[in-house]
Amino acid sequence: VQLQACGGGSVQAGGSLRLSCTISGRLFSSDIVGWFRQAPVKEREFVGYIRWGYGTTYYADSVKDRFTISRDKGEKMVYLQMINMKPEDTALYYCATRPSSRDTYGNWGPGTQVTVSS
Repeated sequence: VQLQACGGGSVQAGGSLRLSCTISGRLFSSDIVGWFRQAPVKEREFVGYIRWGYGTTYYADSVKDRFTISRDKGEKMVYLQMINMKPEDTALYYCATRPSSRDTYGNWGPGTQVTVSS
């Protein structure tokens, strides 16, 4: 399985952006697709995930109520819709997968840069 995040760009605080994660290969219904981000000189941070089969989602407290993850199983895409963005959302955003039975994500794709200016 290969994943690639795209759709990054520059927005002003309060603005919106939607990232896409393109998936090549097969995902099982039990698999989870997660979004992560890494700001300069900071550790990688979990943003949220979606269960491929059921579509249920989970978010980090820092983005809850502002970010929404969705998926299109037919197109094999996962989306990260971001609204009311803040300068602290500035980071390189990644998507990755893991089986629901494991804690470790893999199949990391190249990140996409998001910059939020105040």
